[in-house]
Amino acid sequence: MIIIILGAPASGKGSVAEILSKELDIPSMSSGDIFRKYISEGGEIGKLADSYISKGNLVPDDVTMKIITSRLMEDDLKNGVILDGFPRTIYQAEELDKFLHANGKKVNIVVCLKSNVDEVLTRILNRRICPKCDAIYNTVLTPPKVDGICDKCGSTLIQRDDDTILKARNRLKVYHKQTKPITKYYKEKGILVYKLLSERAGRMKDIVAKEIIEHLNELEKKD
Repeated sequence: MIIIILGAPASGKGSVAEILSKELDIPSMSSGDIFRKYISEGGEIGKLADSYISKGNLVPDDVTMKIITSRLMEDDLKNGVILDGFPRTIYQAEELDKFLHANGKKVNIVVCLKSNVDEVLTRILNRRICPKCDAIYNTVLTPPKVDGICDKCGSTLIQRDDDTILKARNRLKVYHKQTKPITKYYKEKGILVYKLLSERAGRMKDIVAKEIIEHLNELEKKD
């Protein structure tokens, strides 16, 4: 099973993906997770990714696809994967479909999370990350047990350099510009569903994840 979770920065993609991963017993990962894995392991692919990331450059689409598809061929993903925030461009979406088709697989469902802009900005400004294990916290919604300390590894949490109001607004603009053609692409394939994740509306991550699983069960019955 291949599930794609799309959404604006801090829209709750990672949180929903984590719940789905536990419930469906398949791994969840973002392109960033995959890049970091290969970089930490060294090797040709890791060095290729690091040659761009270490200089602060975006990894080109063709290189991204080479790295992502290499990861998708590994044994721990043979039963499926939840892709958090990937693909990000039409080229990536098309190349992913070609790769999956060639290997007898397909994207089963694409979920696009929607959130109020003010809520998203609040989440971004309150977000803290662990520089060692990449755990993510929110000082208001999901704070660590000890203020400023990671529950998982005990490292001091940090705020990302781009988690500022101006940079966050710019990232939202870029996201909406990029994601519009991608959602249209998957909508035309009939596999796109929208889900509202909003604390104000009582639409929390566990509720949204439950609805996605119910939707998958319905698709399975039809198949």
